[in-house]
Amino acid sequence: MYGAFPVRRQTFSNPLGSFKPSRRCEDNLNWVNCVNDIADSTDTDVPALLRNAPSSVEFKKLRKRLLRQSREAIGDYGMMPGDASPESRPKWLVCLSGGKDSYTLLSVLIELKWRGLLPVELIACNLDQAQPGFPTDILPKFFEDNGIEHIIVREDTYSIVTDKIPEHRTYCSLCSRLRRGILYRIAREQGCEAIVLGHHREDILETFFMNLFHGGRLASMPPKLINDEGDLLVLRPLAYCAESDIARFASGMQFPIIPCNLCGSQDGLQREEVKRMLQGWEKASPGRLGVMARALGHTRPSHLLDRSLYDFANLRPAESAAEDPGGEAEEPCGASLAMTAKLFAAE
Repeated sequence: MYGAFPVRRQTFSNPLGSFKPSRRCEDNLNWVNCVNDIADSTDTDVPALLRNAPSSVEFKKLRKRLLRQSREAIGDYGMMPGDASPESRPKWLVCLSGGKDSYTLLSVLIELKWRGLLPVELIACNLDQAQPGFPTDILPKFFEDNGIEHIIVREDTYSIVTDKIPEHRTYCSLCSRLRRGILYRIAREQGCEAIVLGHHREDILETFFMNLFHGGRLASMPPKLINDEGDLLVLRPLAYCAESDIARFASGMQFPIIPCNLCGSQDGLQREEVKRMLQGWEKASPGRLGVMARALGHTRPSHLLDRSLYDFANLRPAESAAEDPGGEAEEPCGASLAMTAKLFAAE
C-alpha cells in the first residue's frame, strides 16, 4: 500500500523472462547482424508486444533505427553496468504514462532484451495520478495482454497540484516533482537501480531552449544522471530518437494512447511555444534539429563565458608563441568558410 491507495503488481511467465535469444544474437552480439534480423510479425517466439508489428519494409527500417539509436545512447552514456550479465541482471523501472513516447520506450527495451542485447530485468510502472476521467483500465489490460511484468500505483497528485497552483498557471513543475518522488520510492522498494524515462531528442532540445530563454543557463536533460540522494539512476535511452519517428512507430503499433489532461489541456505553455519554434526551424531547414542535438555533445568551454568551467584568468600566451603562432588552433566555423568561399568566388 502507498498511503491509502493500492499497488497492483502482476508477474507473468512470459517471453521476457524465459525466452532464449536467437542463436544469431546469442553467439555473436554484433549489432549489425542483430538489427538485420528483425523478426517477422508472424513469428511466435517474439514477445507478445511485437507480434503484431507491421511487416512493411518501411516500418522495419523505422524499427531498426529506433533500436540502433537507443542502443547507441545506452552504450555512449554507460547506462548498463560493466558487470551486467544474464546471470547478474540489474532491475530497471520503466515508467509508462500511456503516451507515445513511453510505449515506444518499453517496446524498444523489450526488443533489445529479447535479442540478448540488454541484460536487465524490466518492470513497467504506471502512476495513476487520479486525474478526472483517467481510463484506469487501458494500461492494466495492455500489460496483461502482452505478458509484461508491471506495477500500477495510484496516488492523488492531481488534487495536490490543482490545490497549490492557480488555474492560470502551469502545473508541470509541481506535477513532475511529485511524480518523480513517488517513482523513486517505488524503484527503491522494488530493488531497481534506475528509473527509465521516455524523453526523446526534441524533449532535450526544448529543455535546452527553455533554460536558455527563461532560466539564463545552458542546461538540458542528460541521458543519464544520478538523483540527489545518490542511490538511483535516471536513464533516457531515447535521447537520440526523433519525435517524428516515435510518433510513426506508436501509430504503426496501434498503441492505446492516453492523453495528458493536466499539461495537454493548457494553452500557451512556454514549452509549446518552444516546440513550435523548433518545428518551424526543422520545416524551413530539414535536418536542423539533428545538428542542434549533436551540438549539445560538442561543447567548448573555452569558447563560452563560464569561468567555472575554464580558467580564463590564468590564460596567457605560451613562451613559444613567436615560434608557433597557433594560439587559435581551432577549426574555422562553417559560416566563416562559406563567407570566404563567397568572397573569393566574387573575384
